[in-house]
Amino acid sequence: VMDGYEASRQIRSSGRWPNLPIVALTANAMPDERERCKAAGMNDYLAKPFRRAELAGILDQWIPIADIR
Repeated sequence: VMDGYEASRQIRSSGRWPNLPIVALTANAMPDERERCKAAGMNDYLAKPFRRAELAGILDQWIPIADIR
């Protein structure tokens, strides 16, 4: 069993997907959580509960329109 931090570290260290966006969806909204996610190699962070518009904004930021088509 692997948590999201370790999964992110392994994805980043493999070198296979250097541009893969990794966004944390977490129930842990502690102030240091965002930095912990970034340190593990995640690009962004969204605390639960979140609004659809918040999720859409993050997805728009990290997934180019060309990749969706």
